Amino acid sequence: MAKQKACKICNTIYERETKCPSCDAKESTGSFKGRIVVANPEKSEIAQKLNIKEKGNFAIKTK
Repeated sequence: MAKQKACKICNTIYERETKCPSCDAKESTGSFKGRIVVANPEKSEIAQKLNIKEKGNFAIKTK
């Protein structure tokens, strides 16, 4: 299993790519805290508070 990284711009968690699959940013970190899995961003109160507009795995805080 590859080490997971989180995008410093949009907090998307990903593994194999060299840049973020969501926003194409190259700024990533292997150090992040917490994880949120969003299945339905339109109905999720947490996704709305974190300004997440799409499905996926997201870090709560990146370092």
